[in-house]
Amino acid sequence: MFLKRLFARSEDTAQSLYEAIVAAARRPFFYAEWAVPDTIDGRFDMISLHLFLVLERLRGEGAEVEDFRQRLTDTFFADMDRSLREMGVGDLSVGKKVRKMSEAFYGRVKAYAEALQQGSGLTEALARNVYAGVAEAEATRLADWVLKAREHLKAQATEEIVRGKVAFP
Repeated sequence: MFLKRLFARSEDTAQSLYEAIVAAARRPFFYAEWAVPDTIDGRFDMISLHLFLVLERLRGEGAEVEDFRQRLTDTFFADMDRSLREMGVGDLSVGKKVRKMSEAFYGRVKAYAEALQQGSGLTEALARNVYAGVAEAEATRLADWVLKAREHLKAQATEEIVRGKVAFP
């Protein structure tokens, strides 16, 4: 199978895709035009949102892709661990902080997935998580973008995405 050969060739494919996700999440218009807070929390939220969209796109694509999704998620948490250490968080505190970040990430994933499944509530989830409940207009704009991004990702081949070639609108 083509996917099996793709995954066997390079263990860095998850890292490549993660780097593409981070680059997309750091696009200036989110922060300058759409009022996403340009803070550690704001950047965490945007990386989490982009990662969620990719993980959702890859869900149900077979066992190899499920393993890849796990490696991608592990790459995200390894980056969070590394970032905390670079910011000077002590070794004894890093584990606790990463655990809190994982709880926040999975809470967001659950909220976004439920909202998309139900067809309502996405704006509210984004307003609560990304904007701390203070930017309803921007949350509506971001929710519209999420729906477009979801459709945009559906049109991309799984093989290209797992190579790190992902495009967001």
